[in-house]
Amino acid sequence: MASSDEITDIEKGNEMKLHSLSPIEPEDNKSRPEAHDAALDVEEENPSNKFLAWSYRLERMLGFEARGIRRVREDEKTQETTLSFLQVVMMWFSINAAAQNITLASIGQSVFGLGFVDATLCSVLGGTLGTIPVAYTATWGPLSGNRTMVCARFAMGWWPVKLCVVLNLVILIGYSMIDAVVAGQILSAVSENGSLTVEVGIIITAVLTFIVTTFGIKIFHHYERYAWIPQGIVLLILAGAAGPGFDMVSPSVVEGKTLIGNRLSFFSVCLSAAITYAPGAADFLVYCDPQITPRWKVFTATMIGLTLSFTLTFVIGTGLSSGLEANPSWGAAGAGSGALIVAGFGGLGGFGKFCSVIAALGLIANMVAPIYSAGIDFQILGRLPAKVPRFLWNTLGVVIFTVCALAGKDSLSEIFTNFLALMGYWVVLWIVISIEEHFIFRRHSKPTFVWSDWDKQERLPIGLAAFTAFCVGWVGAVLCMSQAYFIGPIASLIGDDGGDMGNYVGFAWAGLVYLPLRYLELKKFGR
Repeated sequence: MASSDEITDIEKGNEMKLHSLSPIEPEDNKSRPEAHDAALDVEEENPSNKFLAWSYRLERMLGFEARGIRRVREDEKTQETTLSFLQVVMMWFSINAAAQNITLASIGQSVFGLGFVDATLCSVLGGTLGTIPVAYTATWGPLSGNRTMVCARFAMGWWPVKLCVVLNLVILIGYSMIDAVVAGQILSAVSENGSLTVEVGIIITAVLTFIVTTFGIKIFHHYERYAWIPQGIVLLILAGAAGPGFDMVSPSVVEGKTLIGNRLSFFSVCLSAAITYAPGAADFLVYCDPQITPRWKVFTATMIGLTLSFTLTFVIGTGLSSGLEANPSWGAAGAGSGALIVAGFGGLGGFGKFCSVIAALGLIANMVAPIYSAGIDFQILGRLPAKVPRFLWNTLGVVIFTVCALAGKDSLSEIFTNFLALMGYWVVLWIVISIEEHFIFRRHSKPTFVWSDWDKQERLPIGLAAFTAFCVGWVGAVLCMSQAYFIGPIASLIGDDGGDMGNYVGFAWAGLVYLPLRYLELKKFGR
């Protein structure tokens, strides 16, 4: 599956050959008409910076994936690098069947005052709706050979997309921080009298994540292909062990308009948990041949993998939360914490502790994906960052989320409710702009997108329409957001706690503004 390939990355400025252990191997030497990106076949030029020269030597010596944001051409995709339908399902199930989703669902009662039925329906339906944009962007990988945020240039433009990249880096590193805290809490709760501290647990998972992500996509896919097996088993064991303690008739403790607002807010939090996969969904599928794995298969497989994993973990989470009052050990652990998962395994004794450790280590699968994407996204920020090898950006991402996890380990519920919903806002704005660009303005173009223009600023949209629509959408989101630190004037009209409508109003406002502005932009600039 791997071969030594001489490649150059146009965005690395120095047009140099990277002798790498690449996870691609061309089927033959015949190039298709659209295969050649500009300036790929140039003579070797050694980097003048000694640190970069050392980094490239280390990259080659250790066999790290050298490809960063350079497009994967059609002639570089093979059957060996293409994931089957079931492999795509397993990849997404593996990534998402994580303990942090259980802890997220458990705050439905403690934060929003919802009973079992309310919390379960809001979480599962919110996660399912949020999965649709993820499945849509995942199809870009095989089709274009470009990473997700590189594809975003075709709608947002060369400069505005950098704002999306920065926001996505916050998501990717923030999610890894949440995972690390949950894993640390589980490992600490399992240890004898808490002898293994949360801090040590965080560092253990961070180191393991660093190892997997550094070697690149080949190791990533091998890891995710099998990680779902132990994760799935321990989740089913948890459901069986803790299920008798679920209070499926527990009522919501709020009523009237407040109940409506809290349902809406919790639904939005769970939607945001799903939709924030969208800005990185294509990153893991760029080596797939679209002739073997067409768009409908990628879309369907992504929907199945994510929906199944969200449903399983969310139901377990709301069930554990519903039994807090009736089970003293669950109540002592508290909702929104990794310790609650350990308490759910409590009736199994030593075997339950073993399962808890597997659940904690299973979070690594959910940390690997965002940190791998973060290493790519750092390079999209500019030509200078693109010169830095991906593994160094991965390392920086791991360091940042580890430090943040150590600092925020005692505020997990607040991070869930404040961070997830806020990050979901910008994603829906970008999604509606991308959808309109694709299905309205590019639908009748032949071809719809010239993917080989990924690095040609002069052939990409100016981005004025997208940036303006993005800003207007943010205004709508702020007016309708309901967070602990701010409740918008429109959101405050729903009940005592407000109702978070930021995702939906922001989506509508951005979509309404983008249509006429994009038409004028095309008429004025022609691109």
